[in-house]
This record gives sequence, structure tokens and C-alpha cells, in this order.
Amino acid sequence: MEAGPRDTAQGAQHGTAQDEDPRLSSDGPDEQPPGGVTADGPEVDELSTGPEVEVELRPQRRLRIWQLAPIVGLAAVGSLMFAFPLAFEFGDGGAVVAMLGLLICSCAAGWGMMAARRVGYTWPGLPQRGSGRRPDWRVVLAYAVVVVAVVVLAVWRVARLR
Repeated sequence: MEAGPRDTAQGAQHGTAQDEDPRLSSDGPDEQPPGGVTADGPEVDELSTGPEVEVELRPQRRLRIWQLAPIVGLAAVGSLMFAFPLAFEFGDGGAVVAMLGLLICSCAAGWGMMAARRVGYTWPGLPQRGSGRRPDWRVVLAYAVVVVAVVVLAVWRVARLR
């Protein structure tokens, strides 16, 4: 790297032949061998002997702890808000707290699913995003039945508090 104008005396020129020290040598070899291959390197016929191997240099995409901590925290708070009014029947306000807890727990589950989808995870039985395959309708139906059953049971239990 060449020195800037503040590093030299006023009026001095940069990189002139008179400034070079005769005791210094160049960085490269004095003579270039034929073919551009040096004696300590591979021979010309050894340069491309096998097939090329591609190696992924990027780290594997995984959910990190800073992504998981708020999701797990919200899910725990939401499930506690949902479970305690249902278990101990707090009275008139219990149904509202339970439904708010169910809402918070559902939001945490959705947030977790979106974070997992972003790093490339999928639900069991469903194809990877961008693979071009269609999901099996039986797997989608099974997931829909489980979600509807959980929501119906939760709403039914909260409605029984009234």
C-alpha cells in the first residue's frame, strides 16, 4: 500500500527508483520456469486428475437459542394462563384469562412454525418448500382434524366455566 500525502515530506514523489533500497529484493522468483509451474508444486498433468468436489461453505441453517427463547417463553406463559383458570375455576374472569392464554399460546405456536419454516423445516409428512412435490391430502386432513379437535375442546372447556 502506498503512503498517503500526509506521510511524506512536502514536494516529495512517491515510488521513484531513487527511493528504493538496493539491499531489498523482489518478492517473486528471479526466473520463471516453463509452463508456469514451480519445482515444489504439482506437475502440469497432476493439476486436474479427479472429478471436482463441491463443498457447502455456508453453515447449516438451524434455529438459534435467541430465536427459540421468546417462542418458548410465550408458549409457557400462554399455557399457564390457559391452564390455571381451567384447573382452579377463578370465577367470572377465569374464562377471559383462559381465552387470552389460549390466544398467546397459539400465537407462540404460529411464530415457532414460521421460524422453523424459514430455516427449512417442515411438518412430518409434508414435502420441503420449493421441492415441487404436492402434500398428501391425508396428512393435511389429519393435521386439520387435530387442530380443530384441540380448538373445540378448549372452547368447550372455557364455555363450561360460565
